[in-house]
Amino acid sequence: MNNTKIKIGVLGGSFDPAHKGHLAISKEAKKRFKLKKVIWAITKKNPFKKDSKTSIAQRIKYCKKIIGTNSFIKIKFYEKIIKSNKTINLINYLKKNKSIEIYFLMGADNLINFHKWYKYKIILKKCNILVFDRHGYKKNSLKSKTFKQMGKANLEFIEFNKVNISSSQLRKI
Repeated sequence: MNNTKIKIGVLGGSFDPAHKGHLAISKEAKKRFKLKKVIWAITKKNPFKKDSKTSIAQRIKYCKKIIGTNSFIKIKFYEKIIKSNKTINLINYLKKNKSIEIYFLMGADNLINFHKWYKYKIILKKCNILVFDRHGYKKNSLKSKTFKQMGKANLEFIEFNKVNISSSQLRKI
């Protein structure tokens, strides 16, 4: 019997707006870690940011435009199903399927405050964390409380040809 788990990536966020950086890390994770698919788990509101002025429907539509023909990326809005915007609740929901192994994707900027996320230590135990280098964030993310605590346990820092862009920058345009 084959007990090989299906590797899936999860990239969470408000995707306000989605951009080529999201696509680049999804492609890089798929290639390096042989992921079957990457789920872009859109949240209505990032707990650390202001409310989005763009509707979920508009953000989903734009995500679809950004991913183009990359059919390995699935766009999902789970909050109505799991009644939460907490990452741990999404991971617990996805882990009900015992045949999957989760690779949680994030930018280096998110690692800096990851220790403030709800039940972050449990998130670290339940999935592999792939932290993608972002322009100007490497030094602080490698000095972060989470990186110092977890080191390379199940957290991997990934350097790659970065796309120097962010949703925050795009909203200012």
